[in-house]
Amino acid sequence: MHVDLFDSFWLIAQADVEFSLNPTQALGIPIALVGAVFLSLGTQMQHKGVEIAEEGRDAHANSMGVQQILSLIRSPLWVSGTAIIGLAVIMQLWALALAPLLVVQPLGAIALVVTSILNARISGLRLDRHTITAIFWCIGGIGLFVTVAAIFAVESTVEDHEVFTVLGLLLVVVLGVVAVWLRRRSSINAIVSIIIAGTLYGFLVTIMKILMNRFMLHGFDWLIIACIVGVIVSLVLGMYFVQLAHASGPPDLAIAGLTVIDPLVAVLIGVAVLGEAVATPPWAVMIFAAAGGAAVYGVFQLAKHHPQVQS
Repeated sequence: MHVDLFDSFWLIAQADVEFSLNPTQALGIPIALVGAVFLSLGTQMQHKGVEIAEEGRDAHANSMGVQQILSLIRSPLWVSGTAIIGLAVIMQLWALALAPLLVVQPLGAIALVVTSILNARISGLRLDRHTITAIFWCIGGIGLFVTVAAIFAVESTVEDHEVFTVLGLLLVVVLGVVAVWLRRRSSINAIVSIIIAGTLYGFLVTIMKILMNRFMLHGFDWLIIACIVGVIVSLVLGMYFVQLAHASGPPDLAIAGLTVIDPLVAVLIGVAVLGEAVATPPWAVMIFAAAGGAAVYGVFQLAKHHPQVQS
């Protein structure tokens, strides 16, 4: 059965449903939106910092050496951008502490619109029809996803076996990323880099959510330590691949990956492992799938048609 975006909005409009969020949880939505704006500003500044550090190198370089990393650390622009992204992360964690992951995480897609407008103004480029259409696919898919999630998503206590499952999946992903980087480093372009970074950041956000949940219920234990290690590994690897994406693609693409791939991965974990979609009916699950597919399609179209990629 085919469900497109228009069919999905119609189903939601006709369904006799009530939003599952209480007022405190609903507060997480505006907080997440403010964080998305910070994410956009910080990403734009990081991108300019990487451009400066990469001057004189191949525009399609697929790795960053120690010299380039040290140049980034010494760049006030890049450091300022990183600090602003840090604020965005704090806002995101605050929102996650209030509302279900399925609702909060996808809202970062608003950063894609802000980044696209900022980058077009700064670079003096005009976004063509294909690029604007790709952005609408991303925003429309994620917007629909959040709407359905706000209706059906529920909070649940994270059990020990669920923590083990998430950390085990992260270990598999990290080993796979390392293997790809060692064997296929020369073929890692901007879109591959941002898919890897988005996947790692999806795990990062999920594990942070687990950390907050577990610490409030059980206090400090050895599983908390394991989660902290998972956060550090996913953060460091994710940051490296984000900088690779900045070095070989426009900031719009980087932010698209982080605000589409990241939440989709986090949501998949939330649905499959953490049980945040146990109250979701089958027709809504189909909308989840259609909306997620639309958003991912938008990312690939953006990577293909963006004026900076074409040039």
